[in-house]
Amino acid sequence: MHCYRIADLTVRYASAYTTLAARSLKYSCPESDDALTLSVDPAQIEAFRPISPGLNDDLREYMLMGKAFYEKLIEFGGMMLHASAVVVDDRAYLFSAPSGTGKSTHTELWLRLFGTDAYILNDDKPALRVVDGTLYAYGTPFSGKYDISENRRVPLAGIAFIERSETNSIARMAQNKAIYSLLNQTARPASVSLYSVLLQNLDRVLRLTPIYQLKCNMDIEAAHVAYETMRKGNCDED
Repeated sequence: MHCYRIADLTVRYASAYTTLAARSLKYSCPESDDALTLSVDPAQIEAFRPISPGLNDDLREYMLMGKAFYEKLIEFGGMMLHASAVVVDDRAYLFSAPSGTGKSTHTELWLRLFGTDAYILNDDKPALRVVDGTLYAYGTPFSGKYDISENRRVPLAGIAFIERSETNSIARMAQNKAIYSLLNQTARPASVSLYSVLLQNLDRVLRLTPIYQLKCNMDIEAAHVAYETMRKGNCDED
């Protein structure tokens, strides 16, 4: 087993295949007696096969370890969000949407707009965690198809849920709509007690960061519209 520092947690796990080991490398840290031990055993991979016919066991191990980490993260005031996280001026902006809607395409527009002043923190499953009263976004090894991530933590400026539109506009989401959207784009544990903790974590996210609905096209203007509102942290609720 090896130790890794992910989202300010020290965890220990072994990799039987190459993908998990390779993507975890940049998160390596010294051994610690306080590390949390995570595991994926052959029985879990076997049980996962019928519902993942397009994957090999290498990717099954990678996905199952991500699930194990994000469930453990809930116990420490955190959660995963299915989103692409872009950083500008040391603040993270998260864009979430169902697969295929264009969240990664949108953050690529930010890279075009800001050039070397922007980077992708995590392109698929950034971690969110409250530490000392501040809500941070984190890169993690669990970063989607193209493994775009950085081993950093960055204060979170806001979260926007993307909807395709011919024109670009952004508005603050009402709280009941925001929590529904967050729940739809995070990992929901089967354990009732852990689910209750997740809801508490969601409540902290809602209190500490604004949530937006971004209606946008794929023109670079969409990035400008989103940034100008989200960097100020204010706009009217729907």
